[in-house]
Amino acid sequence: MSYALLLVFFVTAFGVVLAGRALSGEPVPGSASARSAAELFAKNCASCHGRDGRAKTFKARLNHARNLANPEWQGRVSDERIFNSIMNGKGKMPTFGKKLSEQEIDSLVAYVRGLKK
Repeated sequence: MSYALLLVFFVTAFGVVLAGRALSGEPVPGSASARSAAELFAKNCASCHGRDGRAKTFKARLNHARNLANPEWQGRVSDERIFNSIMNGKGKMPTFGKKLSEQEIDSLVAYVRGLKK
């Protein structure tokens, strides 16, 4: 009986922690929002912009993809513009607003900023 009570306690405590994370906007482990920015970039962006963001692939040249690691471009573009380009697409770049959450797009913006060389 005491083991069952202990089990109920731990399950309840774990549920409260997960609910608190969900309400605070913190990613819940195993959820789609917990995907790392690197995974999101590799899955959605690297095919055109390259794994390093430098757009040196054949597909990048064909689609005129932006070199995201270019320090000059990084210096003149705002986070808001990067966010909007990912959310709404731009030129040949597809729209990701329905595929990714705003939180995931925010994490991609930070990831793109980290590509600066």
